[in-house]
Amino acid sequence: MKVAQIFQLDRVPSFVQLAFIVLRLATHIYHLMSLDFNALAQQFTEFYYNQFDTDRSQLGNLYRDESMLTFETSQLQGAKDIVEKLVSLPFQRVQHRITTLDAQPASPSGDVLVMITGDLLIDEEQNPQRFSQVFHLIPDGSSYYVFNDIFRLNYSA
Repeated sequence: MKVAQIFQLDRVPSFVQLAFIVLRLATHIYHLMSLDFNALAQQFTEFYYNQFDTDRSQLGNLYRDESMLTFETSQLQGAKDIVEKLVSLPFQRVQHRITTLDAQPASPSGDVLVMITGDLLIDEEQNPQRFSQVFHLIPDGSSYYVFNDIFRLNYSA
C-alpha cells in the first residue's frame, strides 16, 4: 500500500484549493460582520409597514419580476401581480403593530431572512387580528429587494 493511500493524501486539497476556501470563508465572515442584519431588518420593516399602511400601491419598487408572495393561500409572482394583490385587499385603512422581529443572514452573498409577528387593525375594527410575515431580502447594489414574502393571519383556536 502506498503512503498516499494510507494517509488518504489523494483526498487532501491542494494549497490553491485551501487558499481559495480560506479566502471565501474570510470574505463571508467579513461580509456578515460588516452587515448589521438586525438594523437592516428593523429599517426595512418600519419602511415596509409604513408604506403598506399609507399607500400600498407604492410597494412595487421593493419587488422584482422573480419575487414571490404567498398571501394566505394565494401565490403570486412578479412585482406587478404582487402589488395588484395588495391593492385589491378588501379594506381601506390598516395599521400594523409589530410584536416581534427576528432576522438572520441567509446566505454568503448577504441575503437576510426577516420574520415578523404582530397585530393588524383593519378599518374600524376594535379587535386586532394576529399575523405572521416572513421576508427573504436579497442585496441589489446598495439596497435590497424582497425575493420571497409569506403572509399569514393567525386565528386563535
